[in-house]
Amino acid sequence: MTKTVNHWIGGKTVEGTSGQYGPVTDPATGAVTTRVALASVEEVDAAVAAAKAAYATWGTSSLAQRTTVLFRYRALLDAHRDDIAALITAEHGKVHSDALGEVARGLEIVELACGITTQLKGELSTQVSNRVDVSSIRQSLGVVAGITPFNFPAMVPMWMFPLAIACGNTFVLKPSEKDPSAANLLAELASEAGLPDGVLNVLHGDKVAVDGLLGHPDVAAVSFVGSTPIARYIHATASANGKRVQALGGAKNHMLVLPDADMDAAADAAVSAAYGSAGERCMAISAVVAVGAIGDELVAKIRERAEKITIGPGNDPASEMGPLITAAHRDKVASYVTGAAAQGAEVVLDGTGHTVEGFEDGHWIGLSLLDKVSTDSDAYKDEIFGPVLCVLRVDTYEDGVALMNASPFGNGTAIFTRDGGAARRFQLEVEAGMVGVNVPIPVPVGYHSFGGWKDSLFGDHHIYGNDGVHFYTRGKVVTTRWPDPADAPAGVDLGFPRNH
Repeated sequence: MTKTVNHWIGGKTVEGTSGQYGPVTDPATGAVTTRVALASVEEVDAAVAAAKAAYATWGTSSLAQRTTVLFRYRALLDAHRDDIAALITAEHGKVHSDALGEVARGLEIVELACGITTQLKGELSTQVSNRVDVSSIRQSLGVVAGITPFNFPAMVPMWMFPLAIACGNTFVLKPSEKDPSAANLLAELASEAGLPDGVLNVLHGDKVAVDGLLGHPDVAAVSFVGSTPIARYIHATASANGKRVQALGGAKNHMLVLPDADMDAAADAAVSAAYGSAGERCMAISAVVAVGAIGDELVAKIRERAEKITIGPGNDPASEMGPLITAAHRDKVASYVTGAAAQGAEVVLDGTGHTVEGFEDGHWIGLSLLDKVSTDSDAYKDEIFGPVLCVLRVDTYEDGVALMNASPFGNGTAIFTRDGGAARRFQLEVEAGMVGVNVPIPVPVGYHSFGGWKDSLFGDHHIYGNDGVHFYTRGKVVTTRWPDPADAPAGVDLGFPRNH
C-alpha cells in the first residue's frame, strides 16, 4: 500500500482534506512509493492560523527558553542523521554519503541558532544629550514562511526555520512535493525537543499552497530557494503584498583555471563539483573556463576521472552518484547533451544512454562532458541542473573574467591558481556573491551568509549568518529620557544628595 505524507500543523499530523495528492517516486526504480497531500487554500489558512496562535507566546518567550529547545533539537538531529539521510535517498535519489553531508550542513545553522543570544544583542549609547539614552533592539516579525526546493529537502529548510524560530518567529514550511518526507521528520523531532505546538508547521502542496502563503495577510516574510523564474515570481508577488522577501534563484557557476594551476587538483575539483549529487545543486560548477593552452590537458584529466565514477542506487554503498529526481527532468537534462554538437560543442562524454542493471526503470543518466562550448549555446546559457559539465576556452585571465561577468547569474564562482595576486584580483573583480580560491564549491559556513548576485538573488538579504538574523528580525530604536531623582518635587526624598 502506498504511503501518504500528510501535513504537520499545530504540533500533530493533519490529514489532507483537499482530495488532491501528488506522486512521490523512488528515483532509482521509477516506482511511485508515496503520495503527498496537496493543500487547499483552507489548509493554508489553518497552518498560518496555527503559527499565528503560537506566536502570541513564542514571540515573547525568553531567549533561554528558545535555546534550551534548540540545544535539545540539535542533539536529536545528530542522533537521527541516518534516518533523515535515508528518507532523502529514498525520495531524492542522492547517495547516502551526500545525504549525510546535507544533514551536517543543515546542523550548522541549528548550531548558529543555539547561539542566538549573542546575535540578538542590541546597542546602547548613553548621554547622547542631557539625561538621554538611545538603544537599538531587534524584534521578531511574526509568522514567516519558507518555500524550499527538491534538491536539498533537509538542508535548505534547516537554513531557514531554526534561525527564524530562534529569533522568536513562528514558521510555515512548504517543502518540495517531490521529496516531502524529510521535512515532516524534521518537524516531528522539533516537537520531541519541546518546541511548542504551532511554532513549526509543514504544509505540503503545489502552486495553490505557494500562492496562498504569498498572499496571506498574516505572513510577514517569505524565504525561497529555487529556480530564477520562480524566485522572480516569489519576490514580485510577495513584495506586492507587503512582505519581506529573500528569494534565491538559479545559477551557472564558473570555475576559472589559470595556466599555473595544479591541473590534477583542478580536475579533481571539477569532477566533484560538477557531478556530485548528480549536478542537482545550485552551487554545482557547470562551466569550466580554461585559460591559455591548458584546455586539452585539463579536459583529458576531467574525462579520465569522470569515466571512473560509479553510478547506482543511492542506498548502495558502492554508488558515487545516484539517479535524477524524475524521468521528466532526466529527459530535459539529456536534451542539452544530444543537442550540443549541433551548436558547436565537442561531446567528449555522452551519458544520455546510461542505465543500471536491475534498475532499468530508474531515472538514470551518466556523466556528460562538453568541450569548446559556445557562450550562445543552450548548454551554456541555461541552468541544466544535472551532471553536464561545459568547458570553455579563453586566451587570457581578462577574457575569462569578462566571460563570467557577462552571465546573468552570479551565485558562486571559483578560481584555481597558485598566484596570490591573480586570486586577489579575481575575488574583487568577479561579479558573484560567493567566491572560492582553489575551493570549487564555496558554500559559506553557517556563521557567514549564503547568497548570490544578479539573477541569482531577489531581495536584499542573503540566507543564514548575520543576514539571516537581520532578515528574520526588524530593528527598533528607543530614545529615553528619565528625570533625575534629585529633581523630584519637594516632599519626595529618595535619598539622593542635592548638592551636586
